[in-house]
Parts: sequence; C-alpha cells; structure tokens
Amino acid sequence: MTDKQQTAKSFTEKWHNNRDLAFANTLKEGSDIQRWILTRNGLDTPDGLRDWLADRRRVLDAGCGNGRVTALLRQYAPEQTEVVGIDLTAADVAAANLEGAPNTRFEERDLLGDLTGLGEFDLIYSQEVLHHTGDPGGAFRNLAELLAPGGELAIYVYKVKPPIREYTDDLVRDRISELPYDEAMAAMRQITELGRALTDLNVEVTVPDVDVLEIPGGTYDVQRFLYHFFGKFFWNSELDFESNAAINYDWYHPQLATRHTLEEVEGWFADSGLDIIHRHVDPYGITVRGLRAAG
Repeated sequence: MTDKQQTAKSFTEKWHNNRDLAFANTLKEGSDIQRWILTRNGLDTPDGLRDWLADRRRVLDAGCGNGRVTALLRQYAPEQTEVVGIDLTAADVAAANLEGAPNTRFEERDLLGDLTGLGEFDLIYSQEVLHHTGDPGGAFRNLAELLAPGGELAIYVYKVKPPIREYTDDLVRDRISELPYDEAMAAMRQITELGRALTDLNVEVTVPDVDVLEIPGGTYDVQRFLYHFFGKFFWNSELDFESNAAINYDWYHPQLATRHTLEEVEGWFADSGLDIIHRHVDPYGITVRGLRAAG
C-alpha cells in the first residue's frame, strides 16, 4: 500500500466511523474549536466571520471532511452564496450531514487532480488538509488556479515542531499507521487517557530556555508543555472521550503528514502571484491568507 493509499484509507475510516466528529462544537459560538478557527484566521469573533463572507458569491471548502467547517461557512455566509465542499474520502459524509442546507453541494475530488470543472471561486478555504496530499505545493497551485480575480485563498498547514515532538510524532505514526482502525484507535485511547490525566493535573511548570531542544523558557500548563515539545497528547474537555481519541488518530494515523515553515508557505503564495494579507503561526501550524489581484 502506498502512503497515499494508506492516508486515504485512514481518513475514510476516520470519517465514516466518526460522522459527527467536532461538528456541533465547530458551530457553537465560544467553543474552543470555533475560537481556534476564527483566531488563526484573524477574524476573532463570529461577526468577523460574517463580515469576511458577506460579499462572497462562491466559496470552496477544499478538503471538507465531514462538512463541519462547510457548515460553519454556510451558517455565516449570505444564503445566496454558493458553498461547495470537496473531499477525496468523505464527501458523502459531509453531504449527509448538510442535507437540506441551502445552496450547498459536495463532490468527491482529489486536490491533486483536475479541478477546473468546479469553476471559479472568490474564497477558497483549505485548512488542515494540504499536508495530507503528498504534494502540498502542487495541491496549493491547483487551488490557486480556481481563484477568481480578487479572490482569496486561506490555508492552514502543520508547522515543523521542536525536535523531540517531531521524533515522537514520527515514532508513533510509524508504529500505528498500518494497524487496522480498531487497533489504531485502541492505541489512541491510551494516548487520550494520558492527555486527560495531564490536563486534570491543572499544574503549571516554569522552565528555562533550552535552546538545544528548541524550548523557550516560560510558564506552561503541564499538559500544554508536553503537548508543545514532546508529543501530541490531545485532550479537550468540551468533547467526549471518543472524539478526543479520534482527533489523536487524525494526527498520528495518516502516513502523509508533512510539516512546513512559514518561508516555504509564503513561497507557494508568491509563486502563484497571490498577495499575502494575513499570517499566523502557532505552536502547531501555519495559517496564511492571500489575494489574487482584481485584474
């Protein structure tokens, strides 16, 4: 099985076994998940999202998964805005989740395939997706070609992390990537239990700079400290246990999970002739938004 086939199988099993994963929390104002989506895109509040979408005629959610962000875009865009979701493995799940949503449709598409039949869009949202394609730069160029004059492309990709975190991520990914879904989830439940136990400690630690490990000095919650620098031991108390385990699975099971630098991502925008209007780098990923010239 190639890495691409393994990754497609991984996401097929993830979404078809967790059809409503994080769906309600993505739509819930004030939730950690919605706040993270808005903040990294520089939107801050639901009203900011509504303003961002106010003049859009066609919006593409490229790599829509179960449709949770498609639903968020649909909720805050004008009803006359056409919202299109595409996904290689879960377009059917998203279509079922948004059945009856006005002016919304889904198609099964490969971001590295021919996308021209989709037409032009004045907003393309592709976040938490490109790093799973095997050729994120190529997928980016494919999407950029769909931008209408004056259109905007907003992406989020994994960033390169400190060395021990990178080592742990690769080690776990290598050990579980070929496991059947049930066995991989059993391993992720153990990691989820660890994340919950660390969170429940509710203890802070103050550490010095450790340059050789790329750890900046400061005061951290213990779970966040280990999460940032040693391994993704995810836990979010707003979600149930199985949802947390599925999110850990999402990180560790797909074999294609490239990590990037801001300079690399900025190069994709420059090469496609897009002017960057927003950058946000957090400990986990890189969010960049760019515009096509109005022409």
